[in-house]
Amino acid sequence: MSDLVKIKNALISVYHKDNLEPIIKRLSELGVGIFSTGGTQSFIEKLGVSVTAVESLTSYPSILGGRVKTLHPKVFGGILSRRETESDVAQLEEYDIPEIDLVIVDLYPFQETVASGASDGDIIEKIDIGGISLIRAAAKNYNDVLIVPSRDAYGGLLKILESESGSSTLSERKRMAKEAFAISSGYDTAILNYFGGSAGAENKSTKPMNGLSTNSTSLRYGENPHQEAVFLGDLDAMFEQIHGKELSYNNLLDVDAAVNLMNEFSDTTFAILKHNNACGLASRDSLVDAWNAALAGDSVSAFGGILITNVEVDGETATEIDKIFFEVIIAPSYSDEALDALKAKKNRRILIQKDVELPKKLVRTVLNGMLEQDKDLNMETSADMETATELTPTDEQKRDLAFANKLVKHSKSNTIILAKGMQMMASGVGQTSRVDALEQAIAKATKFGFDLTGAVMASDAFFPFPDCVEIAHKAGISAVIQPGGSIKDKESIEYCNANQVAMVFTGVRHFKH
Repeated sequence: MSDLVKIKNALISVYHKDNLEPIIKRLSELGVGIFSTGGTQSFIEKLGVSVTAVESLTSYPSILGGRVKTLHPKVFGGILSRRETESDVAQLEEYDIPEIDLVIVDLYPFQETVASGASDGDIIEKIDIGGISLIRAAAKNYNDVLIVPSRDAYGGLLKILESESGSSTLSERKRMAKEAFAISSGYDTAILNYFGGSAGAENKSTKPMNGLSTNSTSLRYGENPHQEAVFLGDLDAMFEQIHGKELSYNNLLDVDAAVNLMNEFSDTTFAILKHNNACGLASRDSLVDAWNAALAGDSVSAFGGILITNVEVDGETATEIDKIFFEVIIAPSYSDEALDALKAKKNRRILIQKDVELPKKLVRTVLNGMLEQDKDLNMETSADMETATELTPTDEQKRDLAFANKLVKHSKSNTIILAKGMQMMASGVGQTSRVDALEQAIAKATKFGFDLTGAVMASDAFFPFPDCVEIAHKAGISAVIQPGGSIKDKESIEYCNANQVAMVFTGVRHFKH
């Protein structure tokens, strides 16, 4: 049996009417019966399209100032009825309830109302009751009903209406149901946050506690082509994309890592990332010098990487960048000359980063549940460095130590960063032992021709044994920054004292998994 379901009747109840007109006209062309209420009904009537008021279906008017409009068995019966269940079909006939095969909803803008500083009364009135109920009912019955849960999905609906002549497939209905429940979850969590959530009674954040937005965008695929993926969030609030293909799942992971890393730097800085880790980063007086120094850190890994800077990209820098293949570039702005150079390749994703406050919580799924933690917002400065050795680092070494410590915080554990002159020389990341991470970093620095004499080393966690400081010293490292806290710290300190290596403790670990 075909899984196609012909759309015979549609219920439309939306807050935003943008881009709704072509859908209404297409439904009319297909002979679909349309039920609607209030402002949506008026909008449809002005288009000259026939529409039946929900009040005519239910024989009840909209009451309580519009609080109750669609909450009626004649509406929800038509949505929730199982087309293959004889008793359901019989009851629809008995009570004269039409089957509803398509539900289009766009919820009241609760989060936007909170963000506007509106009164409590106005905010409460923007808690959608009927709309969220319609979304959940239609999504639950995805076997027979297509749910369109927000205006962001209007374009996808129009494609379905045009490609299948008014029918939807089971895979389409299931995909839309998944998006619908994501929106429902985010919307309800935003309301919970308004009432205090887990952060206390005074927290009226407009961000859901699970970090998800009510906006939902389907991606081409996930980490691999066989995995489905959805982005829950508002990318338009974060970036203006002025060129290139849409961002992929892996792009978004790298862009997130890039943005969080660059937020640590105020000097003119350029970074290159690959698989969520920096493979090159440098701070310089001029952007082109920062770019060249960052690229020198690992010109091989830079191929296909994510580029980010914290200042406007100029024409000279763009000309140099144009010489390599990269996926995404992020900057606060671009000169006209820079855009002329960067747009030469049609698929390059060029993003302008907007000033947006990022979430202060991290959420990930684990086993059959979720973990939530505070984001690692600690960043130690020279004032937080406790000299553990007889030799105190120079001011120049302290600058490099602080520089390397920023990088180590944003690299996968176990990790070691080697740096000199505000330039990342090499990293060892994601290793199961700290010695392996250090040896990987030294090998990379040697491969790319760096002289480690006078360089500094940063570690995301303490050294359990003195072997790391010994290996680093023999490679030329002259100063070390680490959290400290090992029961064998004394052995590392003694080695450093005996070999004129300066070492500072921060007291703060920066694991990243």
